[in-house]
Amino acid sequence: MRIQQLTKIKELPIFLVLVGISIIITVVNPSFATRENFLDLLRGNITLMIMALGMLLVILTGGIDVSCSSIATAVTCITGYFLIHISSNIFAAILLAMVTGTVMGLINGLLIARLKIPPIVTTLGTMSIILGTVLYLTNGNWMTGIPENFINFGRTTLFPVVLKSGRSTGIPIQIIFLIPAIFMAWFILKRTVIGRGIYAIGGNLESAERMGYKSDWIIIFVYAFEGFLIGLAAINHTSIMRQVDPNAFLGAEMRVIAAVVLGGASTLGGIGSVLGTLLGVTIFCVINNGLILMKIPTFWQKIVVGIIIVSSIAFDMAQKRRLERKQIRVDVE
Repeated sequence: MRIQQLTKIKELPIFLVLVGISIIITVVNPSFATRENFLDLLRGNITLMIMALGMLLVILTGGIDVSCSSIATAVTCITGYFLIHISSNIFAAILLAMVTGTVMGLINGLLIARLKIPPIVTTLGTMSIILGTVLYLTNGNWMTGIPENFINFGRTTLFPVVLKSGRSTGIPIQIIFLIPAIFMAWFILKRTVIGRGIYAIGGNLESAERMGYKSDWIIIFVYAFEGFLIGLAAINHTSIMRQVDPNAFLGAEMRVIAAVVLGGASTLGGIGSVLGTLLGVTIFCVINNGLILMKIPTFWQKIVVGIIIVSSIAFDMAQKRRLERKQIRVDVE
């Protein structure tokens, strides 16, 4: 590939930032650039990656979903109860998680598309309802007693190797949740009419409707699909933690949004990609891991999240004003 073609890749600057941050962290602490650390990073952040892919589609429509963490909490509790008290069947638990997440996402989509309630208001409301209900039913207590077969499933690794330390490691089995999620998100956005409609709605809702896109149905689909991925992320999280903590996802919505925005998605809608989102999540995770390795207080993670969100929104607004000024000049001329 020629250099000119490389420079046209929108995600290249994000990739270069990732490389730069990784080099800096490695210089400070060489243990960052080890196979063991990379595999731990992958295992620990697959949940965030899957949730970010769902959030990407929502943000592309110009929407937002702050209820994603509450939905994930509800799904983990429901599937945890199912595994402990009803059946230890792994496939049934995965199916239940996906269906439960889809239904909750569908409710968000219907409220936004049919009742025309702004996304931020809708998802704030459903977040409070879902989280309050879960905490009431569980009293905030952890759920333990996950069946041994599910625990063993979560511990499984692909292509295991023995490290010098004597520890056996390999690609976490949870990759089987991530790869289909990446493919589905990419396929929807790049190979379907719905995908083109998602970008069109985010770019200009009125123009998209004049072009024949049924915005209501697309928005409903987007939130339902996001719920589906949240369900997948939730069962993935349970397989890693091997227990259910009703408070595990508190504040996760900000990390998800920040990771998507860091990957180049515009908070105004219409701009973003699956590759960019994956790179954004990776940068976000590398920064957090680097702060830990460099023994920097963890509260800086929250500061970094805030800076990312505020800076990205400010950049989007500046771009929007610049485009509006150009359009005004064209109309005048």
